This record gives sequence, C-alpha cells and structure tokens, in this order.
Amino acid sequence: MRIVIAGAGEVGTHLAKLLSREDMEISLLDEQPERLGDLSANYDLLTRVGNPTSIHDLKDIGVKDADLFISVTPYEAENMTACLIANQMGAKRTLARIDNYEYLLPENRKFFEGMGLNHLIYPEVLAANEIEESLQTNWMRYHLQLSQGALELCVVKVRNGAKVIGQPFSSGLYNHGKYRIVAIKRDQETLIPRGQDTVQDGDMVYCVCTKEDMEFLREELGKSKREINNVIFFGGGRIARKAATEMAGGKNIKIIERDRDLCRTLSEKVPNALIINADGSDMDVLKEEGIQDADAFVAVTESSEANIFACLAAKRFGVHKTIAEVENLDYIPMAEGLDIGTVLNKKTIAASYIYQMLLDASVRGVHNLTSADAEIVEFYAKENSPITRHKVRDLDLPDEANIGGIVRAGEGVLVNGETQIIAGDLVVVFCKSHVIRNLERFFK
Repeated sequence: MRIVIAGAGEVGTHLAKLLSREDMEISLLDEQPERLGDLSANYDLLTRVGNPTSIHDLKDIGVKDADLFISVTPYEAENMTACLIANQMGAKRTLARIDNYEYLLPENRKFFEGMGLNHLIYPEVLAANEIEESLQTNWMRYHLQLSQGALELCVVKVRNGAKVIGQPFSSGLYNHGKYRIVAIKRDQETLIPRGQDTVQDGDMVYCVCTKEDMEFLREELGKSKREINNVIFFGGGRIARKAATEMAGGKNIKIIERDRDLCRTLSEKVPNALIINADGSDMDVLKEEGIQDADAFVAVTESSEANIFACLAAKRFGVHKTIAEVENLDYIPMAEGLDIGTVLNKKTIAASYIYQMLLDASVRGVHNLTSADAEIVEFYAKENSPITRHKVRDLDLPDEANIGGIVRAGEGVLVNGETQIIAGDLVVVFCKSHVIRNLERFFK
C-alpha cells in the first residue's frame, strides 16, 4: 500500500512513524525542511520538501499512485484543497484534517465524498469526546465502549487494599467470569499477564467486562465513584469549547482563559459556562475560582507542561478527577508517574482513527491506548479462519496479544482457555501495536 502524508507537524509525523513499521510505502511532504529533519534516515519512509497544494510537488511525490492521501497540516483550507487536487490526480482515497464541526455531520458526508474527500478528521472533537466519557466514568483512568457497548474496556490504577493485589492469575481468584484483566502497565512496561503474574500496588490494569459487571469490577479494584457537578477547564481552546458545550445539563462549568478575545468568543459559543479571563496556572486564581470545591479539573492549554503542573496543583487541592492534554509524547510516562489522572493526546487519537482504515476487511476497529504501547482491536472471525479451528488455549497467538472477549449475536461474552470461537464472532484482542498485522492471519 502506498500512502502520501502532507504535513509533518505532530499528527503527520507521529502517523508516519507509526505506519513506517508496517509493510507500506510511506511518503511525507512538508514545506519546511527542518520539520522533516532526519526522518528518512531513522525511519523507513520517503520525505520531500514541497507545498501540499502544488500540482508540481504532488506529481513529484507520486500522488497519482497513492492508495491513500492524507493531509494533516494545521490549516483546514489547505488540507481540503490538497485532497481535492490529489483526488483529481489519481489518489484512490483522501483524508483531511479539519476544524469545522459542521463538516462532520452525517448529512454532509455524501457531499464531501462527491467532491473527492473520502474522510474527515477533527482531532480536537475526538479529544473532547474522550473528556466527556472520562468524566462520566470518573473512577477509571480510561474507559472505552467496545462493539457498541457489548463489552467495556476499563483502565484503572490499583492501590493497596484492592482484592486483586498480590493474587496470581493461576490462583482461581479470577475464575468468576465477570471481568478479564488483559494487560498490566507497570512503570514503563506493558505486560500481558500469565499464570504466575500478580497485580501490584500502583499498576494500571486493563480489564474487559460487560456493562452489568462494571460495579463488581469497581468493588474488586477498590475504587469509589463520585458525582461530577463542578468542572473547571484550564484553557479555552477548541477541545474545551466542544467538551463544555456537549456536557450534560445541570453541571457548574467554569473556563479559565487568559486571552481576552478568546473569552469573548467563548461567552457566545458556550452559554452554559462561566468564562473567567485569568491565568489558570496562578494558584491564587484557582483558589478564588473555587478549585477546592471542584469535582473535576480539565487542563487543555497548548502547553503540556502547564497542563501537567496545573493538574498536580488541582490534586493538591483535593480535586477528585483531573484530566490533562499532553501533546508531547515524551511527557506521557512522566505524567502517569506523577499520578495526575487521565492523560489525553490528540496525535495518538488521530493516528488510531486513520490507522484502522488501512487494515484488512476482517478488522472492525482499532482503538489506540494513550497510556500503553498497545491497541484494542476488534476482528471478525471468518468461516474456516485459523481462529475458529482450536480452543483459545490451543491457539498459537503472539505472546504480546490477549483475547479479552467476543461478541456473539450481539451479546458480549468473556473468554477463557476453553472458549471456542466460531465464524461470525467479533473478537476483541488486546495487543502490542506492532503485532496487529501478525494477528490478521488468524482471521482470514
């Protein structure tokens, strides 16, 4: 597969690095040579200096032979124009990064496809959706509904006192069939648990369960839930605007933003929130605005450092739930080690969305996990495919993969070693990112 990416910013560069590990021909185009740097020397990809809306430059990079053309520069108009030109020049599919929510509405999809724009992505909206979900399930670090809610992925940091601490997986403690721990994040390492492994204090555990058993899981992991009524946003950009606008009624929402002009815009666009023109990194400002009474604090400024330290301050004031947007990938392990709460990253969210379009038809969806070097992948089991020929315990799956559950006839079912997967099952697999292609062969 041949893929051309226009825009070597954070999203484009991260995506190019991710895809360069696959058996694909990746080309990366940007106007600024310093952005491309030594990428071609360190990764299996081709780089070119050029304008994504230049016919000459698109010809030079071979867009006419592209299976997918992706434009993810910071400029919506440039991305859309580049995709339209690439489509006319022969690119089979196109994807543009946008910042106009109206374009994502279902009634506009056919209009854009008719123009040659096959896919549109708005990373800030995806991040806002994760914030809303995180506030609803605030006893977890991360929550994801799989297969339209047939199964749930719950990511929780476990502390001493939880029933699961120190219990080997072979002990029988986990034979209740109500949840399945598919992975453990310990320090900087993601572990696929085996028989003698145990959950330790401070581990981040990744569990698959049904909605009916989420309360049982919460109690087993020693977590308490809390009603979120008072929410403070630090930073009033697109993520905060979208998240606050979509938030359920009845909540007291404050947005602290130091840009006066942006505050005026926010007062018009987010009528359900109180807009504060101040510096949210100032402790006196936070006290004055009632940080001690907040149930949740969401830091979404453009500065990863400011977001991390603001969440640390909020934790010190006793805020139950903190969420930080951390766009510097190198900072994510540090943020998790500081125990600031939920960490968001637009690059990984966008890359996951794009990546799933490139997989085999047997793959239903891919969900990238910011906090772990791993993915949750939903595969369809085909008739006579290798996955249906043996019980789970006898499948020669890669060591860095673990089946969490299946969806059969619309019902979520947890698996164990005796489970026999049949054709038509939707199989939910937790795996390291680099083994997805290896897993595909089990489902063909």
